[in-house]
Amino acid sequence: MHLNELTGNLLLAMPSLQDANFSDSVILLCHHDEEGSMGLIINRPQHITVSAVLDDMHLEGIRQPDQPTYEGGPVEPFRGFVLHDSWHVYDSTLCVTSEIHLTTSRDVLEDIARGDGPEHFMLLLGYAGWEAGQLEEEIGRNDWLISPADAQLVFHTPTEDRWTLGAQAMGVSKAQLSDQVGHA
Repeated sequence: MHLNELTGNLLLAMPSLQDANFSDSVILLCHHDEEGSMGLIINRPQHITVSAVLDDMHLEGIRQPDQPTYEGGPVEPFRGFVLHDSWHVYDSTLCVTSEIHLTTSRDVLEDIARGDGPEHFMLLLGYAGWEAGQLEEEIGRNDWLISPADAQLVFHTPTEDRWTLGAQAMGVSKAQLSDQVGHA
């Protein structure tokens, strides 16, 4: 895979990755180009529910989702991102894959509160970001395993199984990987 084709793939943290912000993480890479990269951690649920966030935003409606929010990453931890199926495209929507979209505007949350929003979605707070060349360097150090992303894994796979199933899509299991840098 050419590094220009990273958008829409998963980054699976290798066991040797020592950064506590990313240990055991599964990141959906939403944007990657020569200026840098942006992704969302999709396997770290928080104790804050979507309903609580909607209430805090005074977005009351017929739908009160009990699902958790997710820690999307360490950058701007109070900024919200909604990953959702391709149900609707908003002005601020970024098409990550043909099945997975990212929206950052309030209108998607208003639709969710009213019960008119996407059927499958995740609300994430914060994001993971890399400067130009930084992600390529980390991939070169074998900090990340790259795996294809699909809506089934992102929206329907239990959080605790996402790393394992992402690795299995590449024919890899955690037992095959070393937690020591430079060793197989």
